[in-house]
Amino acid sequence: MTSTPRPAPRPASGLAPHDVDMSAPLGATVTLPNPVSTASGCAGYGRELDRFLPLSALGTVTTKTIMPYPRSGRPTPRMAETPSGMLNSIGLQGSGIDHFVEHELPWLAERGARVLVSVAGERTEEFAEAAARLAGQPAVVGIEANISCPNVANRGLVFACDPVSSYDVIKAVRAAADPALPVYAKLTPDVTSIADIAAACTEAGADGLSMINTLLGTAIDTDTLRPALAGVTGGLSGPAVRPVAVRCVYQVYAAMRSGAVREVPILGMGGIASGRDALEFVLAGASGVAVGTAIFNDPSAPVRVLEELRAALAERSIGSFRDAIGLAQRLS
Repeated sequence: MTSTPRPAPRPASGLAPHDVDMSAPLGATVTLPNPVSTASGCAGYGRELDRFLPLSALGTVTTKTIMPYPRSGRPTPRMAETPSGMLNSIGLQGSGIDHFVEHELPWLAERGARVLVSVAGERTEEFAEAAARLAGQPAVVGIEANISCPNVANRGLVFACDPVSSYDVIKAVRAAADPALPVYAKLTPDVTSIADIAAACTEAGADGLSMINTLLGTAIDTDTLRPALAGVTGGLSGPAVRPVAVRCVYQVYAAMRSGAVREVPILGMGGIASGRDALEFVLAGASGVAVGTAIFNDPSAPVRVLEELRAALAERSIGSFRDAIGLAQRLS
């Protein structure tokens, strides 16, 4: 006798994961089917992940940072493992915006990906040039201005360490970009007050904030007795930075609630490796989450985190992702 398959048991809350509305805001006029993205620099242009997961399953795919021109990056060695994380000193290596538009975007569009394009430059005008090139391009749903990369030889490129520089870059990008595309500013935790930088960016017209970029760090190889990275310093990522990242999101969201910072969506990132990690960011105030370093160990991590986050919300009787945004602050 054959038995009839039984449906999967519902959580104790009575809410099944598939009943949770996972739609998430990217900007005032852009809504995503779910809040999970890749973090810039951890999945190239998406080709590396295509063998492991459908790119269309993610809310967005955030590209590695692209400049107006090709860039070779920093010398090797430029990656080093650290306790609960890693240091990278890639230095914004890339093929330039023209190559990306002509060869990578059509490929991403064919796969139904929604693309958040990370752009940078050595001068304000170069950020604007890269942003303008994306107008009307297929698959692009937003622009992330990487004003905070710590692993470049010229620390003067870290515009996000100064409110005035941050304002100038974001204002230029917002003016040059397609008005229909949300512009995000990617912020660094290596500042005294990240809320002040967030205020400058939103005042300049940022439609969202990506938080956080990697922390500046150094590791010494005790066998060679020299720095582990050829460039000496690099960006620290992975679970080790998660409490710092959650703190930054919490502080900026609190500043938004108080009126000190204009309220915009926050894309939270920094050491997310599970749905519970992602939920922590959301409860702190993030409207979306990005998975980065975890991809190096588990290329399917973004879709796994999405399903774990969906289940975590169901277990807590939260029927809509949006209802969880900033909940830790609203309950305090």
